[in-house]
Amino acid sequence: MLVRIGLIQMSMSQEPATNLEKAMDRIRSAAGQGAQIICLPELFGNLYFCQVEDYTHFGLAEEIPGPTTTRLGAIARELQVVLIVPLFEYRAAGVYHNSAAVIDADGTYLGKYRKMHIPDDPLYYEKFYFTPGDLGFQAWDTRYGRIGVLICWDQWYPEAARLTALHGANVLFYPTAIGWHPSKKEALGAGQHSAWETIQRGHAIANGVFVATVNRVGHEGVAPEGIEFWGASFVCDPGGNVLARSSHVREEILVAACDLQQVETMRTHWPFLRDRRLDAYQGLTSRYLD
Repeated sequence: MLVRIGLIQMSMSQEPATNLEKAMDRIRSAAGQGAQIICLPELFGNLYFCQVEDYTHFGLAEEIPGPTTTRLGAIARELQVVLIVPLFEYRAAGVYHNSAAVIDADGTYLGKYRKMHIPDDPLYYEKFYFTPGDLGFQAWDTRYGRIGVLICWDQWYPEAARLTALHGANVLFYPTAIGWHPSKKEALGAGQHSAWETIQRGHAIANGVFVATVNRVGHEGVAPEGIEFWGASFVCDPGGNVLARSSHVREEILVAACDLQQVETMRTHWPFLRDRRLDAYQGLTSRYLD
């Protein structure tokens, strides 16, 4: 089964309404290029506010399902596309999540994923805002295939990719907001980007799945130094081969054709799932083995 994946690499403004209109325009363009499953970047509705700890930013959150999923559900139905919609989720007073809604091609809201791994690094103060996810790792049957969604910091954890793949996902989507500290880019930038792409291509190989990662692009100065988001959205096949990759600096719509039969072929020829030693992995549920 051939599926065309669309990734919307875009920059954000301070105005959520502007970001939503821009995203809808890009979704229409991606669909016009033949994309059937379209993914937006992490927290696409706002500037990346986690650069600072500011209580006023909790006012940006919304319920899921809610107003944004309603509007994008109508577009999904109109264009007959599957949408992955990352949002700042309001769950209850004092309980917020970094989430992504999945909308099928008939506009049906299928469910949501809540980011499981929450970072706390300079300019990435996500633990201040987000409660860790409690819905587990999931996959959804959509019109165009069974997909799983993970979010940004989840990219570094092989356990997350494995468990999502074990739920039957043929494609792992990673909506993302990752970039360079400008003062550290010259010394560390190339290595950081290389590690980021390499580990995700490794997830594709280890699990025999397609990986589709969509990032922000441009400089966002919520904090004094700000973050230069490095773009470089990409799609790779179950062998880790990059099918399409965007630039570091431009807003782009990336569309890649993925033959889902490759999942079956790769898992048959490289049967990593078959050869797993389930009897020997008990230590994975320990924080550290002394």
